Amino acid sequence: MSKPSNHPTRRQVLAGLTATAALGPTMLTGRSWAQATANETYGAILIGAGKRGGDRLLGQFLGNKKMRLLGIAEVDTDRREHYTARVNKHYGNSDCVAVNDYREVLDDKKFDIALIFTPDHWHTIPAMHAMALGKHVYAEKPLTLNLLESQRIIEAQKKSGVTFQTGSQQRNEFGGRFIKAVEYVMNGRLGKCELAECGSGNPAVPCNLPTEEKPDGLDWDLWLGPAPKRGYHPSLSPRGVHKNYPNFRAYEEYAGGPLADFGAHMFDIAQWAFDKDRESPTTIIPPKDPNATHGTKMVYADGKTLVHVKQGGVKFIGEKGSIHVNRGSLKSEPASILEQPLTDSDKRLHTPKNHLADFVDCIGTDKQPVCDVEVGSRTAALCHLANVAYDVKEELKFNGKTWKFEGSEAANAKLDYAERRKGFELPEVG
Repeated sequence: MSKPSNHPTRRQVLAGLTATAALGPTMLTGRSWAQATANETYGAILIGAGKRGGDRLLGQFLGNKKMRLLGIAEVDTDRREHYTARVNKHYGNSDCVAVNDYREVLDDKKFDIALIFTPDHWHTIPAMHAMALGKHVYAEKPLTLNLLESQRIIEAQKKSGVTFQTGSQQRNEFGGRFIKAVEYVMNGRLGKCELAECGSGNPAVPCNLPTEEKPDGLDWDLWLGPAPKRGYHPSLSPRGVHKNYPNFRAYEEYAGGPLADFGAHMFDIAQWAFDKDRESPTTIIPPKDPNATHGTKMVYADGKTLVHVKQGGVKFIGEKGSIHVNRGSLKSEPASILEQPLTDSDKRLHTPKNHLADFVDCIGTDKQPVCDVEVGSRTAALCHLANVAYDVKEELKFNGKTWKFEGSEAANAKLDYAERRKGFELPEVG
């Protein structure tokens, strides 16, 4: 692919970056020079080869005939070598580039796609760097760590024009149960429906883990990235290839807690059914009990309300009954609601069968994937809003256009890290 003369160079985009140096603020200014067309095979780099990106989804990456995995960036030596060997064995060559730091190779023209499967606090920075270089992006959920990241990543995609998919597979997998529930709500089968109870875990908490000796083979400083400096603990990033999800998700420095881990899935379904993919709630009401870990309500301008509850899945409650959907079940009260099939005149959703294929198929077209960057950002923002409400323990007014709270300094102090580590600042969008 040729490089238009007006596209930012590596020097402009990753100013002052060496192979091991920290990355300073980046100004996004250009259009894509990875302007692949819909019938090409796209070169991809996997950023973060852990439990999710390596163990769970590597087979999908390798199985997609329109994409070829050409690079892996991973801060753990054992994981990097293990998954690189798997890729090379699959293709029958030794072409897969393996690096500790994605910034060493991201500007290589052979990479059209960045697949981002890092811990949550490392989703937004590489996504924004990739978009500045014209790479199309598939990034895991929760898409962002906080509200400022949600705002910036949307702005960056609009500036770059690349294709972007958020890894929220409930919109097209799990037997179509979530699709059916959403279609029934959207088509009025519950009558007027303005309430959804969304199940997920507890809010994020500060990390209070003790420090242990850091083993060789892990770039711990790079793993921390923008997060506050602290000592190593194996539950945050276990060494080597492991079969369990690390516990970084519990801590606010790296993720949004169990609330965001599954909230990014369940809030997403309610957001979809209520047609709120492009807006955020205006009022966030924490529970009266200051020690409660569930019960926060998020109310949109038109009155539609999401409630954070313990019960798994999503329960839509309307005038004519309710629908409860989870990954393994779909039921209604009364049962007759779901027994009555939808008709040809009812609204149906864009429902590709495979989330990764949907992303790749949209590249080079004017189509949007089922969970594009704003969908993923607004869903992640629901998790962030709930976490902030549990933290500051006061009713909040939120402006989804400015991405700020109105009249609450305490809440606005939670828009981003209190201070990002030098060299890992959030890129700005010009």
